[in-house]
Amino acid sequence: MGAVHTHRLYVHGHSVVHRLPPHCKLVALVAFVLVVVATPRTAFWAFGCYAALLIAVALLAQVPLPFVATRMVVEAPVIVFAVLLPFIAQGPRMDVLGVSVSEAGLLSGWNVLAKATLGVVTSILFAATTDQRDLLVGMQRLRVPGQLVQIMAFMVRYLDVVTDQMRRMRTARAARAFTPRGPRAWPVLAQSAGALFIRSYERGERVHLAMLSRGYSGQLPDLPGAPAYPSRRAWLLALTLPATALAVAFVAWWTP
Repeated sequence: MGAVHTHRLYVHGHSVVHRLPPHCKLVALVAFVLVVVATPRTAFWAFGCYAALLIAVALLAQVPLPFVATRMVVEAPVIVFAVLLPFIAQGPRMDVLGVSVSEAGLLSGWNVLAKATLGVVTSILFAATTDQRDLLVGMQRLRVPGQLVQIMAFMVRYLDVVTDQMRRMRTARAARAFTPRGPRAWPVLAQSAGALFIRSYERGERVHLAMLSRGYSGQLPDLPGAPAYPSRRAWLLALTLPATALAVAFVAWWTP
């Protein structure tokens, strides 16, 4: 395959977090998220500790906090759902700032919002310190099924290609004085979506034939990069975050 371009979420740097092997960071990411999800929703202080840990990681990795905040817009649908829960849930109700809300819905909304936000921030920090190619290397080192690694590799490689095709089509529509306003524009947008699908499918076929002509047999070669067996120090550094979070969770579980 050709070289994988650096994604927009990546922040170039040489911090200790950037230098960690990708599979160590991937294991730490999954472990931390599992600990956060398993934390009781009434342990409000625990979620504050998790947030402080992520801020410490961002500072250690030299990832600007505004950079993280601006990319949390992907969480908007979850925020809307969490805000609506107190109003649509059933059960005993209470007044908050003069508005009647469900007690169970309020607690559930907080639970969804807190855990989703921590998960999103953790993923952003992982993406900001791990290049696309390193992520694929890490998945191979963790013995992730080869088909999944290939799907991820092709998705990462050709997402920019499809996005650029969409941009060119939008430019072509604008050059023809097309303005997407109202339902009358929907047929044109639907035709554009169909054309984009056909072009992407045809390009995928051409890429597959080109790979077969170069000896592709259904398996990608092992990608050079991070060592298959990182040092004990690398694992200790990577697992510091989930281990600290686990200690906080234990206190939260045993504290009434």
